[in-house]
Amino acid sequence: MVVKEFRELRRDKRTLAMIVFMPLLLLVIFGYAANFSIDTAKTEVGGGQADQVAAMLPDYFDVTAVDASLTADDAHDLLSRRDADVVIIADALPATAYVDGSNLFAAQATVSVLNRVGADTVTTDVLFNPDLETSWVMVPAIIGLILTFIGTIVTSIGLVRERQTGTLEQLAVMPIRASTVILGKIAPYFLLAAFDMTVVTVLGVWLFDVPFNGNVAVFALGAAIFLFVVLGIGVFISTVSQNAGQAIQAAFMLMLPQILLSGVIFPLDAMAAGVRWIAYGLPLTYFTMISQGVMLRDAPLDSLWLPFGALTLMALLIFSGAVLRFRRDLAPARRHTAHGEHAAHSDQHSDQHSDQHGEHAAGAR
Repeated sequence: MVVKEFRELRRDKRTLAMIVFMPLLLLVIFGYAANFSIDTAKTEVGGGQADQVAAMLPDYFDVTAVDASLTADDAHDLLSRRDADVVIIADALPATAYVDGSNLFAAQATVSVLNRVGADTVTTDVLFNPDLETSWVMVPAIIGLILTFIGTIVTSIGLVRERQTGTLEQLAVMPIRASTVILGKIAPYFLLAAFDMTVVTVLGVWLFDVPFNGNVAVFALGAAIFLFVVLGIGVFISTVSQNAGQAIQAAFMLMLPQILLSGVIFPLDAMAAGVRWIAYGLPLTYFTMISQGVMLRDAPLDSLWLPFGALTLMALLIFSGAVLRFRRDLAPARRHTAHGEHAAHSDQHSDQHSDQHGEHAAGAR
């Protein structure tokens, strides 16, 4: 019995992969990514006494620019565009340090360091999240998690069930392109996810007083592109799964890294370089940048070119791969259907030929 179970396990490649891969993944994540400590903050210093203040700052502040012409409005713009984590304006002592509160863990570490510097040297002004509320940062990220759940798990299970009920063979006999079939299949899930996104956003703003400072159209555009990515992943999973159990396994293996490595739980700046590059390959990482940037910082569209560009590229690659894979699945069914029609036509032709031969023989008699 034990040997039989090992043989069954060896045949089940996905379960075997989860048994081997998941512990290694968790070990890497919690060994290298589970870190809340921020070591440095990208800093720009401005004002008439910029040089003097920059020389007094602790090593924690990575001063990337010293510009005496910077003003408080410039500081707000730099932080909104995420060009810096801290901007210090030193027109007179004490200087004023403007901190990006949307980058929660970095802001908490920065405020702690500035408090040790002393109020006589620098005062602190936290922008975009003055009280450093965790909910303000988490709600925009949770929106992405919900879209990921619907797009990946629900979509893949729904399409796999249609495969099991024979809907795929019915589509095979219809003159419809694979891309059209996929768009038709994912449209209900797209609308469902968009509805859930709207509900969660409204409830987050209402219940937790999370601000929505940015452009709704920019937020909606980012969410739509992100949805195409996760829906494409769900379609791709459905094409490599034979049943709902396999679809859930594959979706779980793809969702776990996104939850843990996208910056939703652990800050990207605190991750080891190798793990951080994995995070930059995950779509949820970029949607979180967009949602937090639009909702909290009122980030302009041109400052979000990186996450928008990355998501657009992912949408094209993943959706194209899903279409190709889906087309390959449709092809055998179409060949089988065509073969069946050809066989039926041949049988009908043979029957007609036999009838004609019988009539000819009767006439000869």
